[in-house]
Amino acid sequence: MRIVAGKFRGKKLLSPRGMDIRPTGDRVREALFSMLGTRVSGAHVLDLFAGSGALGLEALSRGAHKAVFVDRSPEAVELIKRNIALCRAEGQSQVILSSCEKAVQRLHKAGAVFQLIFLDPPYGQGHGEKALGLVGSLLHADGLAVLESHVKDATGERLHGCLRIKERKYGDTLISMYVRETCGGGCGCSGG
Repeated sequence: MRIVAGKFRGKKLLSPRGMDIRPTGDRVREALFSMLGTRVSGAHVLDLFAGSGALGLEALSRGAHKAVFVDRSPEAVELIKRNIALCRAEGQSQVILSSCEKAVQRLHKAGAVFQLIFLDPPYGQGHGEKALGLVGSLLHADGLAVLESHVKDATGERLHGCLRIKERKYGDTLISMYVRETCGGGCGCSGG
């Protein structure tokens, strides 16, 4: 597992061993960030169910301003911290050991808002839809929530006030991109 592009390009990240973590593969990450384009530059990023931290670190490598990594596993959090150190990205990173629900509450109380939110929950457990419902209060008006799921766990076009604007399949991985539905027309504008 490596950083695909940007200032950390080629940096090898530590991979989970014997942990219940399924990191986003290089090919899928490359396709995902290609779809995101210029949205990454200067963004505040939330990486929920962060696992190894690969998505948040890829975003930092490509010009994101700051990344917050959340995982409930102490082993995953240690792995994330080690990968952040490998990239020397400590000054742009915050790591939270917590469940998704508690972390979102804490970040909401602190007034945090993110232009990009990555959701990569365990497959087949329904966490994706639930997590998407939780992060709405943290998503910037013109922000984007990116849900990675198994193709069998496909989500609806409209969920919890968010509208799916793009969906791509890579093998058994499904990438769904959601914006806040603010104008009623589903255009992703920041009005309303």
